[in-house]
Amino acid sequence: MKRIFKYIVILYFIVLKINAQSVTVNAVLDSTKIRIGEQVKLHLYVMYDANITPKLNIEWPQIGDTITENIDVVSVSAIDTTIPDKTNPGRIQMHQQFIISPFDSGYQVIPAFKFKVNNDTTNLHLTPTLMLEVHTVPTDSSLTKTKDIKPLFTEEFNWIWYKNHIIAGSLILIAICTLILIYRYIRKNKKPIVVIEEGPKIPAHIKALEALEKIKSEKIWTEGKSKEYYSQIADTIRLYLEDRYEVPALESTTDEIMFAMKSQVIDNLSKEKLQQILQFSDLVKFAKMTPVEQQNEQILLNAFEFVNGTKREIITEKQNTNT
Repeated sequence: MKRIFKYIVILYFIVLKINAQSVTVNAVLDSTKIRIGEQVKLHLYVMYDANITPKLNIEWPQIGDTITENIDVVSVSAIDTTIPDKTNPGRIQMHQQFIISPFDSGYQVIPAFKFKVNNDTTNLHLTPTLMLEVHTVPTDSSLTKTKDIKPLFTEEFNWIWYKNHIIAGSLILIAICTLILIYRYIRKNKKPIVVIEEGPKIPAHIKALEALEKIKSEKIWTEGKSKEYYSQIADTIRLYLEDRYEVPALESTTDEIMFAMKSQVIDNLSKEKLQQILQFSDLVKFAKMTPVEQQNEQILLNAFEFVNGTKREIITEKQNTNT
């Protein structure tokens, strides 16, 4: 039993050695001599025989932004797999390209890159160590010599340069003079502002009573124009409320007007007449109700009484103020 185990161990190491020998790695530079700051391509290759080892787990070296403190990595390509020899399709080549750039002169050492095959840490595959020769940019020794001071440069007189500036200056001067003349002309012919003083404001109740008298004299309801008749009465009362109480009556509904009038000092009888005028007018305008002659006269009478009833409150207020 011990002998069989010994053979298994020997066979395992023989297989590992065959796998290791079938894989080769290499590193190549496009050029070994460059100037400082220039770029050079670094190629990493992995070669193996797929006939001997069809399945390999190759772990490539992890290279960051730098290879050494003096060599930066500019770009890294993806790993590509090719068959370099068409007569031997089992021979596989893997390749990855790096563009590197040194920032120090002298001989720069690129250390060996480590490849791990099938997670075997004891038999790492190493590329050869590379040497990159970096030269500085040669300076022109003639520039360091002391030279005489150059003589003063005399510029020839150029009429074209002065002509262009004279034309530009003349145009600007003409524009300024034109603006001054326009300003003086406007100021001279500017008409004085005439302030028209407004006469005394006509009280709201007088305008309302005049409008109601006109409606009464026209009697358009006798011509079958009941809707227009009640619209005139309602609009007259709404306009009176706006002038008298500053209530937006023309843009409000009947309910909104009555709610707003609750805060006003008006007797209950006047409020009832106002509500009758507005509600009855709404029925005629929107519900198409046909009123009789007595109703037509009563609504107009209510409008007169509402204006006269609230008019007395205005007079009372003036009297209280004078007192």
